Amino acid sequence: MDYSSFPKHDVLCIDMRSFYASVEAVRLGFDPMQVLLAVVGDVTRPGSIVLAASPALKEKYGISNVSRFFELPQDPNIHIVQANMADYLHASVQITQLLYTFAPKEAIHPYSIDEVWITVNGLEKLFGDPFTIAQKIQRAILESFGITSAIGIGNNKFLAKVVLDLHAKKSPNGIATCTYEEVQEKLWPAKVEKIWGIGLKLKKRLYHLGITTLGQIAQSSLPTLKKHFGIMGEQLYWHAWGIDLSPVFGDFIKTEQDSYGHGISLLRNYTKEETLVCMLELCEEACRRARTDRMAGKTVHLGIGYDKMTNGGFYRSKTVASPTNITLEMYQVCVQLFEQFYDGRSYIRRVSVTLANLVLDMETQLDLFYERSKQKDIGYVMDHIRAKYGSTAILRASSYTNAGITLERSKKIGGHWA
Repeated sequence: MDYSSFPKHDVLCIDMRSFYASVEAVRLGFDPMQVLLAVVGDVTRPGSIVLAASPALKEKYGISNVSRFFELPQDPNIHIVQANMADYLHASVQITQLLYTFAPKEAIHPYSIDEVWITVNGLEKLFGDPFTIAQKIQRAILESFGITSAIGIGNNKFLAKVVLDLHAKKSPNGIATCTYEEVQEKLWPAKVEKIWGIGLKLKKRLYHLGITTLGQIAQSSLPTLKKHFGIMGEQLYWHAWGIDLSPVFGDFIKTEQDSYGHGISLLRNYTKEETLVCMLELCEEACRRARTDRMAGKTVHLGIGYDKMTNGGFYRSKTVASPTNITLEMYQVCVQLFEQFYDGRSYIRRVSVTLANLVLDMETQLDLFYERSKQKDIGYVMDHIRAKYGSTAILRASSYTNAGITLERSKKIGGHWA
């Protein structure tokens, strides 16, 4: 592969090691790398997820981020901590602000609450070469927040992220590099499931074709990959050669919205009647987001997941004549889909609704009936009240029943306690 025509940047991908656990360890006065500590989503539920485990806990007991609360060993030295998402968000923002002392804002791209890309092109005279900059950033984060980090360095965001996952996190100094010329040596031997962007379903499809490593993707023909995977096949091919043309400067966050969806995994089995209450609240949230962006949708999707005993469900959609962002109109379509496809007997553990096929709200056809216009105005007024006084300032009566989910969700961030 001739890399001379491709952009060559100096990109760092920074990962805060066991971030939630590290924040909690520092708060409690422990060494994040030595303490046995687990952050649990909800300590009142034995089946709750372990959101983060300290490195020492992972090494000693093999605890991972998919373990359950009840699976933690009965070791009195293990500190169990309730997740506090607001604290983690605050720490993440502070770390990002620290990075502003190394690079301009447009060169910093937060990827998640504990990972961030930073492009350091042209900063050699200020801070040194990319490896030296990585060392200085590591030191600054550790001294300012007590948190250990790992950093991958590459010619683009893909290379920085993948070398971080494959090598930097295992390196004694927590730093690893990968240039275009090193792709074959450092990345090709890796199993496809270890590569950023390749999930379980894609892994299975690749394995079915006899492709198990990144190198085998690179040695496959581009037409063959496109035949089996469409546009994703082309991305797989170029990534396997270490090529990534996504921007490294500018506004990374703004993307075109193509739908407004909301879903929830329920904490217990819901009956049909309780599910309808939950469905209404989810429609309220989806329509609120659409109204905030002054959008409306013509297609309504409903997803229902049954309990483990049934292990099934359905995902169906319906297109309406007039685009809508009116809660009760979307809800009525969901009810129709539910009545049509629900098996009538199974308990329900997951509900999701989505408003898609979007148009600008101002482009929606004016209705001859005053009542529909009035409902639309009421929705905007309710949104204004909630924006000013909080998400629970005005609720439907059903939200106060045992089946309601809004009150509990309002106390959480990202599905976990704030």
